[in-house]
Amino acid sequence: MTLELFREDSYLKQCEATVISVGDNFIVLDQTVFYPLGGGQPGDTGRLVLKNKNQLNILDTRKNPENGEIQHFIAENSKLPVPGEQVSIEIDWNRRYKIMRLHSCMHMLCSVVPESVTGGNIRDDGSARLDFDIPDPPDKLAIEAALNALTNADHPMSTSWITDKEMEKRPELVRTMSVQPPMGQGRVRLVNFEDVDLQPCGGTHVANANEIGNVLIRSIKKKGKLNRRITVELI
Repeated sequence: MTLELFREDSYLKQCEATVISVGDNFIVLDQTVFYPLGGGQPGDTGRLVLKNKNQLNILDTRKNPENGEIQHFIAENSKLPVPGEQVSIEIDWNRRYKIMRLHSCMHMLCSVVPESVTGGNIRDDGSARLDFDIPDPPDKLAIEAALNALTNADHPMSTSWITDKEMEKRPELVRTMSVQPPMGQGRVRLVNFEDVDLQPCGGTHVANANEIGNVLIRSIKKKGKLNRRITVELI
C-alpha cells in the first residue's frame, strides 16, 4: 500500500518515491503527497520528474475502490517510468492550498449550521458547498457574518486517531449523512479545529482557521423538501 504522507502533513509539497506498478495511463508509488479524490475533495494534480529530468504532468489522483491503491494519472500515450524506478513528485501547491482552505471552511460552516449534512463538494475554482437537512431558509447574512468571524479567528487545527470500534461508539461525531467516516483500516482520523468543530475526516486542512480568510456566501438554494444547499467562495 502507498504511504499517505498527506495524512500527517498537508503542507508537504513534494517527495521522492519508488514506482510500484504501472497501468495504461497511471502509476502507483510507494509513498505520495498527492491526495486522491474522495470525501468531496478533488484529487491533486502536479508533476512527476524522472531520473533523466524529464517531466510528466499528473492530471488527477484517485484511489482504486477494489484494492485501495492510489493511482496518479498521466496523459495517455506518455512514456511512463517502470516499476522500481526512482521519481520525484510535486503537487500543484496553489491549487491544493486553495482546496485546503475551502475544506477547512466547510468545517467552520458545519459549526455555524449545526444540522445534518446530506452532501457536499469542493471545487478548485475557489468555491465549495454543503447541503444541510433543514426545512426553513436560513439567514444568509447571519451565516456569512458568523462564518467570517471563525475564518479570521485563531482556531488551531489538530488531528488524532481512534479505532473503528471507538468510532462506532461515537456516532454523534458524524455530521455527514451521505458520506461515511473513512473506516475499514482499523482506525479513523479525527480533525479538530479548537473550540469550533470535531469530526472524522480524511481530507487536507490548514493549520489554523485564520488561514481561510474572508469568504462569501454565494447562494443558498432549496434542493428538496428538507435540503438547503449553501455555496461558499473564497474572497
